Amino acid sequence: MVALVVVFALGVDSSGYFLSSYNLFTLCTNIGDLALMALPMTLIIMVGEIDLSVASTLALSGETLGYLWSHHWPMGLIFVVVIALGVVLGAINGFLVTRVGLPSLAVTIGTLTLYRGLANVVLGPLTVANFPSFYTNVGVDSVPGIPFLSYSVAIFIVLAIVFGVVLHRTPFGRSLYAIGLNKEAALHAGIRVQRVKLLLFVLSGVVCSLVGMLYTFELSSAGESIGIGFELKVITIVLLGGVSIFGGRGTIIGVALAAFVYAGLHSVLLLSSSFNDNDFQVVSGALLILSVLVPNLPAFAQRGRALLRRRAARSVAADGSAQGPPSTEGVAP
Repeated sequence: MVALVVVFALGVDSSGYFLSSYNLFTLCTNIGDLALMALPMTLIIMVGEIDLSVASTLALSGETLGYLWSHHWPMGLIFVVVIALGVVLGAINGFLVTRVGLPSLAVTIGTLTLYRGLANVVLGPLTVANFPSFYTNVGVDSVPGIPFLSYSVAIFIVLAIVFGVVLHRTPFGRSLYAIGLNKEAALHAGIRVQRVKLLLFVLSGVVCSLVGMLYTFELSSAGESIGIGFELKVITIVLLGGVSIFGGRGTIIGVALAAFVYAGLHSVLLLSSSFNDNDFQVVSGALLILSVLVPNLPAFAQRGRALLRRRAARSVAADGSAQGPPSTEGVAP
């Protein structure tokens, strides 16, 4: 919360335009899709896994939407097919991690490339842009009565409440913390660890497919190369929100606040004449490193102190052995 206040204070100080309805709406539009994908990513990282294929799932879902629409499928049926596609893509990740036993980092690096390749094959060089205005207005219109609130952020707020209740107020949520802290102990407690992880990967696929359709409507077109680099931005937001990369710690409210800190910082820097989107990639990379490093500084310090104590103990022992046993010369028998 302090970081959010600081960022918005910097924004107000740097430009009177920062708090304008248009800039806040742009801020919400830029962060809404990333924030939505951060919700299932939060749960996956909390159980000690990771999903790097989220942006590729988004791209494949968006291009599938465009392909089916260009072949005159009804939009309602397209929604069902794309969500089902998300289930399949997430289940592939989950199956390889939980049933085959492969590390999620390696699996999702592979499916990142696989899904992105399939996305580029679906439409090829073509672009589909004749979607009904009812859907494309999602990206350019605000929620009625709230001129700065985009539809993506409105959906995020609703889902964040649902995810928050599930994580912090249900036995399922407590099981996620248990798995992240100690998988073996969770197994002995009767938690079906592999089934839970599989479910989380499927959930990630569904949410990313939903975001893929939403993002396509926001762009008013479906084409190749959408969402490139989103996976690292999503992970940055999650870790910046206090979720431990090692699992077992984190909150939904922390991730939600981190999303708006990230978006606010992006807006502040872009309002400065010396920054552009390419420059912000440097800032985003630094935030990712700091979000991993800073929470683990106490642990690093503790391990350092323990190492120093062990070295000191070995040094004392070595000095004692070098002196040898005390001399008995001149002592009467």
